[in-house]
Amino acid sequence: MFVKPKSLNPGDKVATISLSWGGAGDKELRWRYEQGVKRLEEVFELEVVAMPNSLKGTDYIYHNPQARAEDFMAAFRDPSIKGIISNIGGDDSIRMLPYIDYNVIHNNPKIFMGFSDTTIPHLICLKAGISSFYGPAILTDFAENVAMDSYTIEMMKRTLFSNNKIGLIEPAAEWTSEHIRWEEQNKNRKRKRKPNRGYELIQGEGVVRGHLIGGCMEVLEFAKGTSIWPDEEVFENSILFFETSEETPNPSMIRYWLRNYGAQNILAKVSGILFAKPLDEKYYEEYKIEIQTVLKEFHLEKLPVLYNLNFGHTEPKLILPYGAMAEIDCNQMTFSLIDNGVE
Repeated sequence: MFVKPKSLNPGDKVATISLSWGGAGDKELRWRYEQGVKRLEEVFELEVVAMPNSLKGTDYIYHNPQARAEDFMAAFRDPSIKGIISNIGGDDSIRMLPYIDYNVIHNNPKIFMGFSDTTIPHLICLKAGISSFYGPAILTDFAENVAMDSYTIEMMKRTLFSNNKIGLIEPAAEWTSEHIRWEEQNKNRKRKRKPNRGYELIQGEGVVRGHLIGGCMEVLEFAKGTSIWPDEEVFENSILFFETSEETPNPSMIRYWLRNYGAQNILAKVSGILFAKPLDEKYYEEYKIEIQTVLKEFHLEKLPVLYNLNFGHTEPKLILPYGAMAEIDCNQMTFSLIDNGVE
């Protein structure tokens, strides 16, 4: 359906990029960025380069969406760069749209990864016909205090460094959303982990398969009605994945947003839905009620919905390749990627 990029190998060059918030370049956060880069170098043996505008700080990045887009285009054009990883999300990637050259992306497929507001660049890649990866970012997962989570490391290696089928994705044993201020004196303070309750089947039966498409629900709202909103046929027989941001939206917003997907006839087209663990598990039960309510309104009580997956705004993270074939087994309550993420 989409062109898959080539796998990463030790020694490859990857670019770091700021497409929304420019905090990676702020003096007080530069240590955090450098810590994330160090993990890429030491854990994955990658060579890391910062794109020219990416570390110019919050003010510059905010006022220059064209410069952000230029970095994005330059990273795709450069044949020496094998992967691009977002520094962090934000709320402003949407202003890059006038400056995107989709042909550049289409003609130079390579790994691109990030989450949250990076949903917008993912939809840009989707429009350009290439698969990208909803997953870890530099300032969060790679720069995790003390050490990267072993679950995230495993998912990186299985998804981006191997062209084998990714296979069964087990839930993480533990999770955290604990907020510790990004101050250098806190860098050795490990965040508290909690036992994970695993996946939960909200509704559905049997085994369904579909290609992955989705992102952060709030950010997808930016995209609706724009040039990057996917055509109807892209949703046919897909598995939608949704997560919510650190703003922990009120449960009523889940209802409103899902009703829009119902009204667009998207919910009727998909094979199943994945929902990520909400930040701090806030509204954990309330979100489930809203999901079931809306699906019942659209007579979709049998649509498989798997809940509490480890992607999005909690750590650790699995990685979801856009366009890859996924499987929800309602009988076993399992999630699998029955496809390779890279060539």
